[in-house]
Amino acid sequence: MHLLIIDSFYIWEKLILVVFIVTLCMLVAMYATYGERKVAAFLQDRIGPNRAGPFGIFQPLADGGKLFFKEEIIPLASSRTLFVIGPMLAMTTALLTSAVIPWGPALHIKNRNVPFQIADINIGILYIFGVVSLGVYGIMIGGWASNNKFSLLAAIRGASQMISYELAMGLALIALLMLTGSLQMSDIVDHQVHGRWGGFLSWHIVRQPLGFLIFFICALAECNRTPFDLAEAENELNFGYHQEYSSMKLGFYLFAEYINMFISGVVMSTLFLGGYDIPFVNEASWHIDPNWLAVIGFCVLLAKAFFFVFVFMWIRWTVPRFRYDQLMNLGWKKLIPLALLNMIVTAVVVLWMRK
Repeated sequence: MHLLIIDSFYIWEKLILVVFIVTLCMLVAMYATYGERKVAAFLQDRIGPNRAGPFGIFQPLADGGKLFFKEEIIPLASSRTLFVIGPMLAMTTALLTSAVIPWGPALHIKNRNVPFQIADINIGILYIFGVVSLGVYGIMIGGWASNNKFSLLAAIRGASQMISYELAMGLALIALLMLTGSLQMSDIVDHQVHGRWGGFLSWHIVRQPLGFLIFFICALAECNRTPFDLAEAENELNFGYHQEYSSMKLGFYLFAEYINMFISGVVMSTLFLGGYDIPFVNEASWHIDPNWLAVIGFCVLLAKAFFFVFVFMWIRWTVPRFRYDQLMNLGWKKLIPLALLNMIVTAVVVLWMRK
């Protein structure tokens, strides 16, 4: 009976956490569309959305309502089943990545330590790479099932771009794993919180600046964000891989992009910026309730992730789009050699420090 109570508590704990994280991702994606318009307006000396509610804060609700009530059109010549599966797969893979993120220190509920993490598996980074790789199928299936040559060309572009930049991203992470010795996300965060200046000097961005830069550039490419948005090059491909989509199927693709932006910011914050660690202070010396500490750590992680989302938007409205040959040259001839060099130098330094 006692084991049954513990198991039921564990199930409810995970279920509540899953609902909370999914809801958070959806809300962030919804208001990231509003944030994108406001950032673009600020950079272009405009006002931006200001009609739907105070300061235009209800604009995402208006956009969502428009997508829900628009007529749903499925082209007669399309592969109907795959046409429906494409946006579902893109949305699902975008949400699945959040499962292994440590969102904050453990909570204390009824004399139990409840991890603020859905699944603390020992291959956390491999899980993220596996799920991110599945995101290619959402783009490829959507473009192919549309039976439209422009959509297919855009899907091929997007798939080849994501596959190319995943290689450089993986090589950049190998150097980081040499420092941590673990693929577990919670271990990677713990590795960064013990150091001088409140753990700041242990952050991996300090120890792996080149690796962070490579990872950041690859994250832009993985999210199909400017200057790597060749899969949605309107002036070349008419609209991109989701040209034939309407209603909430189009909304799923757009939401998936913003969720990927947010999760990319969270992953970069976890891997390189100490995760939920607060810089320059020692939280243990505060002697406050552990649950409040978990809430503060969660807010700190969100602040770091929102900073990356803002930078993504800033780059979009500042940097012009690459040509496709420039994009592939950067990935294969610049980033991969740099990532290999970074990996070799890191290996030499790690071996030298162990002597």
